[in-house]
Amino acid sequence: MFRFNRSSAIYILIVVGILVGGTFIRFADPFFVQGLRLLAFDSYQQLAPASYDPNLPVRVVDINEESLRKIGQWPWSRTILGDLVNKLAAEGAAVIAFDIFFTEPDRTSPEQAVKLMSPQDASVLQPVIAGRLTHDQVFADAIKSAPVILATALNNSPSPPPPQKAGFAIAGDDPSEFIPNFLGSSGNLPELEAAATGIGSVNWLPDRDQVLRRVPLVLRIGKQYVPTMPIEAMRVAYNAGSYVLKGSNASGTTAYGANTGLNHVRVGPQEIETDRDGQIWLKFRPANLAAYIPAWKVLDGSNDANEVAGRIIVIGTSAPGLLDLRATPLDASIAGFEVHAQTLERMLDPTNSRSLTRYDYATAIEVVVTILLGLGLATLMPRIAALYSAGLGLSVIAALFVGGWAAYSKLNLLFDPTYPALVLFILVTTATIYVYRRVEQQRGEVRRAFGYYVSPTVVNEIIANPNKLELGGVVRPLTLLFCDVRNFTSISERMTAHELTTFINNLLTPLSEIILDNRGTIDKYMGDAIMAFWNAPLDDPEHATHALRSGLAMIKRMESLNEEWRKQAEAAGKTHARVAIGIGINSGDCCVGNLGSSQRFDYSAIGDDVNVASRFEGLSKVYGVPIVLGEPTVERITDMRPIELDLMRVKGRAQPTRIYTAAEALGLSVEQYKTLQSRHQPMLETYRSRNWDGAEAAIAECEAFGIKGLDALYHVYRHRIAEWRVNPPPADWDGTFTATSK
Repeated sequence: MFRFNRSSAIYILIVVGILVGGTFIRFADPFFVQGLRLLAFDSYQQLAPASYDPNLPVRVVDINEESLRKIGQWPWSRTILGDLVNKLAAEGAAVIAFDIFFTEPDRTSPEQAVKLMSPQDASVLQPVIAGRLTHDQVFADAIKSAPVILATALNNSPSPPPPQKAGFAIAGDDPSEFIPNFLGSSGNLPELEAAATGIGSVNWLPDRDQVLRRVPLVLRIGKQYVPTMPIEAMRVAYNAGSYVLKGSNASGTTAYGANTGLNHVRVGPQEIETDRDGQIWLKFRPANLAAYIPAWKVLDGSNDANEVAGRIIVIGTSAPGLLDLRATPLDASIAGFEVHAQTLERMLDPTNSRSLTRYDYATAIEVVVTILLGLGLATLMPRIAALYSAGLGLSVIAALFVGGWAAYSKLNLLFDPTYPALVLFILVTTATIYVYRRVEQQRGEVRRAFGYYVSPTVVNEIIANPNKLELGGVVRPLTLLFCDVRNFTSISERMTAHELTTFINNLLTPLSEIILDNRGTIDKYMGDAIMAFWNAPLDDPEHATHALRSGLAMIKRMESLNEEWRKQAEAAGKTHARVAIGIGINSGDCCVGNLGSSQRFDYSAIGDDVNVASRFEGLSKVYGVPIVLGEPTVERITDMRPIELDLMRVKGRAQPTRIYTAAEALGLSVEQYKTLQSRHQPMLETYRSRNWDGAEAAIAECEAFGIKGLDALYHVYRHRIAEWRVNPPPADWDGTFTATSK
């Protein structure tokens, strides 16, 4: 588990800083972020562009180079264009949309030619042309008799808007503040615009890199909405008189009261989903000559009329020098009329395979995904090796690109994998470096710090498996051991400071080695006392057994130490005073970890069961046994021979507990233990039933066995019985003895 300390706080700050910084940059959306996102979207289209569907009712009449050779140089006479309109109308064209401007009168018209003649020639020609229709009037008549749409270009020079051929109704919130606004327009001759069935803008709104990816359906000049050519062509094809602009909070949509712009444009029976600013994304296809009809074929009647009937016809030119070129994700330059045609195909495709959507909330989703993945990676990475964490991070980044591609190819949705990938790459790289460095530091710190507490084997295991290490305070079951020297005050009084230091070191060193060899952790030294525990920092399922084993080994080691000290005393001409230790062992749930302050802390354990273990060590002197064990410890050990000492309530604890010693600590054989237990346990039961005479008789029988080390215990019971005879216990007494001191 991740351990919270100064290092983890720095790690958290790094992670939070990267995620917050990445989120801020994403919403600021500088050009390099836009560029990465758009590069991903372009790559999708380059990998899987749309395909041409000849069944869609859209065709292009192309004024190509061959048409110019056959008909004549551009500009053509308006009478020729009128002819073109009439022939298309006669073949049943549903809409004829000109991606060509007619801003000036036809110079080939006679009345315009007269202006260029000498006065003498002009005077001769004037009577001849008087009363004749101008070429522009001929063209206007053709336009008026057919479903023709003319182009207009919006600009930022103040001027009147184009004639409005259809009304606009608003459903929901007014989206005007989101729709791109212009100051004026430039269009065609007034008589041509008056004759046209529709007028549509041919403005593009390319991205900063001048690549066209989205097409607007509606723009505005002040308060007047202006449709673009593709949507206007659809309106005329449906013979609709108006548009419905559905803003946020319209019927069927909700923005929780906020005005979030445009959602849909409805024209005739069709409702087209848009971005908030009224634009749609295009899934482009390569140009296909099957969608083109050369203009000269229409004029000479050699075209296939079935390719015209019932279709929307876009008229434009692909002749060099006349092209309106645009860059798209697929092509560095294509004709503008091709974009109009593909926009119409996208809107008229009944399968929606040409649709492409980027939801307004896509950015929020990407940010949330980035934060969640970032937090997930940041949580996992400290728990695994640096190499694996880097591999995990790269796998997640790869999954983002796979997910973005799947959303595009399967759902026609645009989600940006580059921003999350970039942020997560920075996060993974930074975190991997930090974690790697921190792990190396921790190895040294762990080896140095725990080398004082636990055995080298345990230290190596901690370093190899740092995830097993729980620092900072966790509650877990422990077995605790307290060891103290009996009568240490009287011993120390006979020694100099130097001798006392040597004595303590010679005593604690071998006892500590026993604890460490049995997988114990030394909590602290308190003068002549030792506190140790098991099952932390590493799991030890047999912690109670290992604690008892250590206690028994410590008692045995004291015999050899006393023999060494006796020989040293005799060599120095001194009298040796035997040194004895008392040990208390108890098990229970304790809080263990780095405890203290931010300036100074120790790896230690605290809790009620720690205090009880300390009380047991003191009781070892009262009962005259080397080891006192708590009932929870005895219950955890299967291969010991326990001897119950008492049922008592230690000072500071309300609940009574049974305490034991180990037959092994008294040096009893198996047979001796069985013989003793056959009398000792009945003695306790007799005592707790208030049968004082029977209890004293049972004590006498136990003493008759001559078990060394239990004399003090039986003396305690004789003394209690004497007191109970004088002052009987209360009626609810269950045999529990309450300690009045520590």
